[in-house]
Amino acid sequence: QVQLVESGGGLVQAGGSLRLSCAASGRTFSIYAVGWFRQAPGKEREFVAAISGGGITTRYADSVKGRFTISRDNAKNTVYLQMNSLKPEDTAVYYCSVSASVRGMRTDEYANWGQGTQVTVSA
Repeated sequence: QVQLVESGGGLVQAGGSLRLSCAASGRTFSIYAVGWFRQAPGKEREFVAAISGGGITTRYADSVKGRFTISRDNAKNTVYLQMNSLKPEDTAVYYCSVSASVRGMRTDEYANWGQGTQVTVSA
């Protein structure tokens, strides 16, 4: 069983940057793809980015392409989400989760959700 803990959120001005971390327990972490999702108030949880177990394949939502970068360090059991050129519409609680496949973009394709970390981008 993999348990995930997100961190790194905070308040930042538009145009700024943040790096989120998703720390995992469990020795089998590297076999799982990991995805980042976000949920804004009153909206459904949406896919942001995903990375394969070995870190070779990545996927991004169109809304974050070119601004966000997902990466992982399996030696540290951690996945990162580098967020640059942040916009107010990026404001949300960000969650990480694991999946059997990096192709997954739906929440029901993921499991073992963390508690989330709040990202707030001011105009």
